[in-house]
Amino acid sequence: QAQLVESGGGLVQPGGSLRLSCVASGIIFSIYHMGWYRQAPGKQRELVARITSGGTANYADSVKGRSTISRDDAKNTVYMQMDSLRPEDTAVYYCNAVLGALSSWGQGTQVTVSS
Repeated sequence: QAQLVESGGGLVQPGGSLRLSCVASGIIFSIYHMGWYRQAPGKQRELVARITSGGTANYADSVKGRSTISRDDAKNTVYMQMDSLRPEDTAVYYCNAVLGALSSWGQGTQVTVSS
């Protein structure tokens, strides 16, 4: 079972940027597919971006062109750079690690976009 710890959330003004980080332990990180999800109040958790063990990334339409997911296997870390943030990006952001039927989640980090 992976242990995932997110960081980097906070309060940012519209148009600002944040970089989220998720450090994994307890797994062979390099073979896991990693993802970022978010959940806004009253809404279902949704995929934001994911990156395969081979480095292929894909994004939700809502963040495409504004966000970049990346991974550093030497540091067991997955990142998400978020730019041009909008109020509708406000949510708790969760890190996810997947290998076959195995799926682990972090505790989440709050991102609030507000002036």
